[in-house]
Amino acid sequence: QVQLVESGGGLVQPGGSLRLSCSASGTAFSMFDAGWYRQAPGKERELVARITSGGKTNYVDFVKGRFTIGRDDFKNMMFLQMNSLKPEDTAVYYCNIDQLGLDYWGKGTLVTVSS
Repeated sequence: QVQLVESGGGLVQPGGSLRLSCSASGTAFSMFDAGWYRQAPGKERELVARITSGGKTNYVDFVKGRFTIGRDDFKNMMFLQMNSLKPEDTAVYYCNIDQLGLDYWGKGTLVTVSS
């Protein structure tokens, strides 16, 4: 079965950094498109960044220049490096993989940006 587990969330001050990790089993980031999404309280889940099986990356405008998505194929893990964090980045961050149109999600990791 496909399982995704996020880690690395926590409390950080504005301007700080966090590195989120997503560990996959039953699938491989090298084979499918994947990405990070987030959901803030009272808001809908939204795309943050995506990476294709070929390694191409895309970012939404509000994180461009601050966040970096990547993966380690040997460890079968995906990462989101978040720099210059802002209070509006506070959300539960979810790992996603698109397995030929069938989406799988992790349970999320909470990121809180507050002074």
